[in-house]
Amino acid sequence: MKTIIAPLETSDFSEIQIDRIIEMAWEDRTPFDAIKFQFGLTEDNVKALMKKELKFRSYKLWRERVENCKTKHLAKRVEGMDRFKCTRQRAISNNKITKR
Repeated sequence: MKTIIAPLETSDFSEIQIDRIIEMAWEDRTPFDAIKFQFGLTEDNVKALMKKELKFRSYKLWRERVENCKTKHLAKRVEGMDRFKCTRQRAISNNKITKR
């Protein structure tokens, strides 16, 4: 039996927030739980938002990418990957990587 998704009201979000949600959804290492924590949207809500906001072909590409991405779902992540942080992040300042 298919679950019924409540209709998503994009009017609840500003254009900047919608852009950020789409950006986070496209990022491979940003899990759906991070989007839920920040914006209160479940995975199904994010899918509905993406379907509404993207062109059909872009939505299809995104769905294929998400289905095959192990980092979008916390349950599928490898052990030890508990946050999004580059190993060299400490060395980055003002958008430039310092010389080593």
